Formats: sequence, C-alpha cells, structure tokens
Amino acid sequence: MISIEHAKQMATRLRASLAAREQPLAHAAALELVAQQLGYKDWNTASALLPRQAASTAVTFDKPIPILRSFDEAKAREFYLGFLGFTVEFEHRFEADLPLYLGISRDGLQLHVSEHHGDASPGSTVFIPMHNIERLRDELHAKRYGYGRPEIVQQGWGQVLEVYDPFGNRLRFCQS
Repeated sequence: MISIEHAKQMATRLRASLAAREQPLAHAAALELVAQQLGYKDWNTASALLPRQAASTAVTFDKPIPILRSFDEAKAREFYLGFLGFTVEFEHRFEADLPLYLGISRDGLQLHVSEHHGDASPGSTVFIPMHNIERLRDELHAKRYGYGRPEIVQQGWGQVLEVYDPFGNRLRFCQS
C-alpha cells in the first residue's frame, strides 16, 4: 500500500523528471497530480486517507522484556518497588494461592518478575543501558537499603552500577 511519504516521494520524482525536460512544476501541483493518479480527488483527500507509513513486510522486533525469577513476593516488592523505585504495571496469578507473575516498570525500563518455576533461571544478569548513573547511585544510597549500597565501577565500555536482587539476579546498569 502507498503511504503519504511514498506519495510525496512520487511527487518529488515527477518534479525532477519534468525539470530535466525543462518543464518546471510547483511541488503543490506535483502533489495534486500524484493524488489524482492514485485515484483521489485532490491532495487534501489523499493525505487524509493514505496511511502515514507503508506497511512493512520485514521482520521487526519490539524491545525485549527480561523475566527474572523470584521466590518471595514480599522480598521482591521490597527490592523492586521500594528500593529500585519500579511501579507495578500488572499482577497475575492463575489462582489466589498460586505463584505471582509481576510486570514492573520505571522510566522506560520494563521487567517481569516471576515466581513460576521454569520462567527464568535464578542468577540471571540483565544489562541495562542508561543515563545519569550517578543520580541513580545517589538515590539508592539515600534509601539506606540494608542489603546493598552499590557503587559505580569504571569499565572499558563505561560506568557500571551492579545491583543484586534477593534471588541472585543481577541488574547491570551501564552508562557509556
């Protein structure tokens, strides 16, 4: 399907082709001609009805959401919500007494935390590119969390701040 951007490119090519033949054409007039060639009354109608972007047939991916294994809901909430400052996006249980699957987020970072056996391996590492790493460190230190006060380490690829959750998972925040 032709998009608005594709139609604009067609108008630009039409103008260039006519200009090469010394038949100048205003851009607005080229847009009107392209709209008519595509079966629309005028450019305003075409631009209102054409999609903004062409449909892609290429394989594309959205950003991944890591799943981290947990074993204790209270400890997971204390660490991820209290200490790291995430908010709950959703909670799911198949039944009231079954394991928790928790979706959390903070400033564009999404994580899933699961008590379900087999969803993830304890001891996983998530590499998290970020900005303002010193501010995050200062925020975490100010919370006086009893199980960790992470420090920034300079590596060849940038600054790294590693935080371990109560289940052995490592969140590796990195600023290049």
